[in-house]
Amino acid sequence: MRLIALLVACLAFTAQASQDYSLKPRQIADGTWLLEGSTDNFDAANGGNIVNTAFIVTGDGVVVIDSGPSKAYGEAMRRAIAEVTDQPVVLVLLTHHHPDHVLGNQAFADSPIAALTGTRTLLQEQGEAMAENMYRLVGDWMRGTEVLLPTETVEPGIRQVGGHRLRLLGLHGHTSADLAVLDESTGVLFAGDLVFYQRALTTPNSPGLDAWLADLDRLEVLPWKLLVPGHGPISRDKAPFVQMRDYLGWLDALLKDAAAKGEEMNAVIRAPIPERFASVNLSRYELIRSVSHLYPKYEMERLPRVDSAAE
Repeated sequence: MRLIALLVACLAFTAQASQDYSLKPRQIADGTWLLEGSTDNFDAANGGNIVNTAFIVTGDGVVVIDSGPSKAYGEAMRRAIAEVTDQPVVLVLLTHHHPDHVLGNQAFADSPIAALTGTRTLLQEQGEAMAENMYRLVGDWMRGTEVLLPTETVEPGIRQVGGHRLRLLGLHGHTSADLAVLDESTGVLFAGDLVFYQRALTTPNSPGLDAWLADLDRLEVLPWKLLVPGHGPISRDKAPFVQMRDYLGWLDALLKDAAAKGEEMNAVIRAPIPERFASVNLSRYELIRSVSHLYPKYEMERLPRVDSAAE
């Protein structure tokens, strides 16, 4: 009996040990550290660690950019911060409401957690359903995770924190409430999920690809030196913007053309993906999702208005 109990305890310990995010902060600029996630999809192997989060060590404390996909991730992030500095976390900035960016909030409950008004509203409306889905996708990694809403609202403009001048931009192409952060002191631009690089973009809450392209125009002309996308490798050149515009333009043209021809959704999701996107991870998977999210709107735009036809 003791042997069985010992085996059960060992298995439990092994399972817990394997569920360790082991976050390794990498310095990318003065006082600025990146925690880079994979470009894969959510699964039980990665615990949802598919997102780029970051923190900035300032003279007045630490500013966190996004809290990650689970309570355990947030706690691992705090340990990673403690490896770098003993300064307290004085501000958490959430770029948007999607679960991989905000479900680590509980680990920062002792600090101000700030987001755009729209982000708070969307998280309040969709957070529980998103958290439940994450439990289904990654299992025990989510243990103890609950939705914690932002405690502070931010407005676009300048926010000074310990010698770092942060320019906060309120955009809307990805979710209708998207915060981008340019640290003017270092030139690092945290673009959130307005920019994906070498990983196909997601569209569940996008108000439209035209709005997204307009946001890219605003971001690209900022005086940035280093770009941190929400997903994918960082860049010192404009390659992520080039890839994003190319992909969005192709997707928009595909949906418009299919709607004009009256094609069924099942046919559109099987459309060939251009060779130039072969290196973009999850292209087919995200095309299927994007067609389901966006194609009905394209179809509606092609339908004649009944009231106009009757005149």
